[in-house]
Amino acid sequence: MSDYKIVIPARYASSRLPGKPLIDLAGKPMIQHVYERALAAGVSEVVIATDDERIKLAAEAFGAEVVMTSLDHENGTERIAEVALIKGWADDVIIVNLQGDEPLIPRELIELTAKGLLDNPEAGMSSVCTPIHDVEEAFDPNAVKVVLDQRQFAMTFSRAPIPWDRDLYKQSRDTLTSRMPVLRHIGMYGYRVSFLKAYQTMEPCALELTESLEQLRALWYGTKIHMSVIEQAPGHGIDTPADVERVTKLLLAL
Repeated sequence: MSDYKIVIPARYASSRLPGKPLIDLAGKPMIQHVYERALAAGVSEVVIATDDERIKLAAEAFGAEVVMTSLDHENGTERIAEVALIKGWADDVIIVNLQGDEPLIPRELIELTAKGLLDNPEAGMSSVCTPIHDVEEAFDPNAVKVVLDQRQFAMTFSRAPIPWDRDLYKQSRDTLTSRMPVLRHIGMYGYRVSFLKAYQTMEPCALELTESLEQLRALWYGTKIHMSVIEQAPGHGIDTPADVERVTKLLLAL
């Protein structure tokens, strides 16, 4: 696979788990596990992006490159755009956004995210989705759905159950439509630096604000997002103390 870069955004503030990137998991801070996953992908450059000195010091202690970013970013995309600017990366450079709370992320998923951009030069972003088979999940607003075109580019994202099977759902919502796949979006992103530069000039749009989905801003302004489809979703990241216990056991078992 051609080369790409990985940026790991890591914020100290978290309403449910303050200091989340520094939580100890099997003897290492969580951010170190994520960093080591990134290194295993064999890319030329892995950068941790943070706005907190404590995370910076911890990351430098295990040998990571750290870029300090603004406190004012609204999302990870803005933080990564600042990193690309600071690093002076060229427009055609591809970056995978690896979340700092995903210590068990499979290498294959990282590579697949990059491949979506490497294989589709017209795309400014790439991401991943997986089929939904459960009716409750399809109608759950916390599960973000995506509809793809014939070349696996995203047409739209929504918290609503899309595609909406008018005839079936008018009769019953106990079964899923079989006319089209119902796909759940997994928040794994790849970016081309040229898109990140453009993103910084894009004002939030009405659709993005209505759905509370930042990727809709890219579609609103005409950016193409390529979606890879995987059969099984990866394990969730760490958001609660119970997640910490569960992931620690999994790491110790490796």
